[in-house]
Amino acid sequence: QVQLVESGGGLVQPGGSLRLSCAASGSIFSFDDMGWYRQAPGGQREFVARISTAGDTNYAASVKGRFTISRDNAKDTVYLQMNSLKPEDTAVYSCNAELNTGALIRTYWGQGTQVTVSS
Repeated sequence: QVQLVESGGGLVQPGGSLRLSCAASGSIFSFDDMGWYRQAPGGQREFVARISTAGDTNYAASVKGRFTISRDNAKDTVYLQMNSLKPEDTAVYSCNAELNTGALIRTYWGQGTQVTVSS
């Protein structure tokens, strides 16, 4: 079964840093694009960052320059390095991954990890 498991969330002070990891497993196919999304309390889920198999990246304007997405294809793992964190970054962060089987494109989601930025 395909499974995505996030880790690395927690409580951090404003200006601090966290590194999130998301390990994907359970597929005989190679994972395609992988990304990070977040949902703040009472808010909508929003795009944070995305990375292709080749390493091409895309960021939301609100995090560009502060967050860095990367991946290790051999480990089927995607990372999100978050620096200069702000209280408004507080949210549940979820990773996702796409699988192209040749017949279908499927999107999978992790369970999410809580990031809280507060003094």
